[in-house]
Order: sequence, then structure tokens, then C-alpha cells
Amino acid sequence: MSVPVAIITGASQGIGAGLVDGYRGAGYAVVGVARSLSESDADDYAGIEGDIAQAATAHQAVDHALERFGRIDTLINNAGIYIEKPFTGYTIEDYTAIVSVNLTGFFHITQLAIGHMVERGSGHVVNISTSLVDHADSKRPAALPALTKGGLVAVSRSLAIEYASRGVRVNAVSLGIIKTALHDPASYKGLGALHPLGRLGEVSDVVDAILYLERATFVTGETLHVDGGQAAGG
Repeated sequence: MSVPVAIITGASQGIGAGLVDGYRGAGYAVVGVARSLSESDADDYAGIEGDIAQAATAHQAVDHALERFGRIDTLINNAGIYIEKPFTGYTIEDYTAIVSVNLTGFFHITQLAIGHMVERGSGHVVNISTSLVDHADSKRPAALPALTKGGLVAVSRSLAIEYASRGVRVNAVSLGIIKTALHDPASYKGLGALHPLGRLGEVSDVVDAILYLERATFVTGETLHVDGGQAAGG
């Protein structure tokens, strides 16, 4: 019997790299997708370089997963662009960039992956969102990330119901601020204070949550908040 296979977008660093390690540690073969990736000769990992907003990249990732590993069990839509600024300050370039990755990229690869999952009769899709969708903050204006990532939360519920009878689960994970290279360590204390738990999330917190959803086969259409309590209030 072949090992389960996960495709992870935005796999080059931060949360994506943590998910690659986490899934490989859980016994999965992984296809990582990113604009640039380190070379690897591992038997259980393949890297696909490309822009996830382009349909060709999605086809390449799915085709490679099937050709090399023979199946697709899980897709994690981790790639995303986050630009924080006042709504009237966004440019058309900002809009195009955010929509292209956060929504168009999701569409291309998810449509292909779900098509294969339906043929196999099982599969799991996880879409990464942000708790700013549920807990807006005037000090952190982010209307376009909320627009696009909120769309992923909505489509997760829609797809979960559409494909439940065909064995495919779809869930979302809404994140608070996670400690990655995107943030200056000098800002950790101030950013941590934005969460009721008083700290930033770790990449391991996200990986643990997504692996929980992977194992929780009776859970679909769920949005799991990994946000230090932000969505609850505070």
C-alpha cells in the first residue's frame, strides 16, 4: 500500500516549511509548491517551483504528485499574500497580487485536487485564513486580506457540504499572528499583546492544529481558530 500524499503550497519557509516537516514526520510523502525551493533528493519529498496563481503551476504540482507518488490525499492551501494598509490606500497592483494568490491560486489547485480525491473516494483540503476575518482591528486595517481569506472560510463550508457524500473533507484554519521571519523579533512583545493569551503563535501550534484536523475524520466544514483567543474577543 502506498503512503498518503500531501500537497502543500507556500512550502519554502515559515508555516509552509513547518507543515512539510510535520506531514513527512506523520508518514506522508509531500509535494511542496513555492516560487523558490531548496533542492532535495529525499524519497518522500518533491518540490515544484512556480507561481501558484498560475494554472500551469497547479497542473504541474498535481501531475507530479500523481506520477511520482500515485495519489493525493491532502491539499493544504497555505500560500498567501498579506498587505496591511488603510482600504483607500490599496492600489490596483495590491488588489491584483492578493486576489491572484489568495483566491485564484486556491481555485486552480483545489479544483484539480478535489477532482482526483472524488475519483479515489477520499481526501482532505485545508485552507489557511486569518482571524482578522472574525475579529477586525482598527489598528490593523487589512480589508483585502479579509476579503480574500474570508472567501476561503466561506468556500470551505460550501465545499465541505458539496463533497461530503463523496468522501472529501474541507476545513479552514484561521490564524493569529505566528512567529515567523516575516516579523521583526523586536516586535514580538507588542504583537503578542494583541492576543488574549499574551504571546505570538509558534509554527508548531499551526502544524499541530492541522495534523489534528487530518486525523479528525468526523470533522468537516470547520474553521479552527489558532489565534491565541483573538476570535473570542478581548
